[in-house]
Amino acid sequence: MGKRMKGLASKVEKNKVYPLDEAIKLARETSGVKFDAGIEVHAHLGIDVKKGEQQVRATVVLPHGTGKTKTVAAFVSPEREKEAKEAGADFVYGEEDIKKIKDTGKINFEIAVTTPDMMAKLAMAAKVLGPKGLMPNPKTETVGPNLKKMIEELKKGKVTFKNDDGANVHQLVGRVSFTEAQLKENLTAFLDALNKAKPDGIKGSYLQSLTLCSSMGPAIKVATNS
Repeated sequence: MGKRMKGLASKVEKNKVYPLDEAIKLARETSGVKFDAGIEVHAHLGIDVKKGEQQVRATVVLPHGTGKTKTVAAFVSPEREKEAKEAGADFVYGEEDIKKIKDTGKINFEIAVTTPDMMAKLAMAAKVLGPKGLMPNPKTETVGPNLKKMIEELKKGKVTFKNDDGANVHQLVGRVSFTEAQLKENLTAFLDALNKAKPDGIKGSYLQSLTLCSSMGPAIKVATNS
């Protein structure tokens, strides 16, 4: 670690737990990179990852997005192509495109949406899309009749989060260039969604610890009740 990075890291007291407002300010101040770094939140949950019913997976629309717009592909029937384009889909695909993806394995999008009537056709590309986490799923609200709503929410900053094998949830909530107010609104929306996603039957504390940091910046402990 260079002198500059050490100096920035020294601003954070290692064992101190900061109120949310102070943590956000510190996360922005301790970014030592030249690019517009991401601001990430890491939550450790009191769940048993071995139990299927205690898995946490949900979606949230961050009011100010993440600072990164994802490319969205809409798999639709011919009569809904215009609707998908007008809603803001970057790519609008039909049955022939699904066959090409199945045959070539080539993908040029980061998230996919579709309507219920197209799911059976999209299944032929499941072996390509599934392992990459790109197969539309009702649980992530990427399958449904309301194309306009699905696409617009994704473009506005809708994200899907889930716990990893260590019972942690990691989420990008903005950029250093965001104002502190914007970051707080995004973080509050994420934490509200995380709490709503609490599985039934959890004994003890659910949100056990919360950490905020910029990309490559020092970890800042955040009070879970702030």
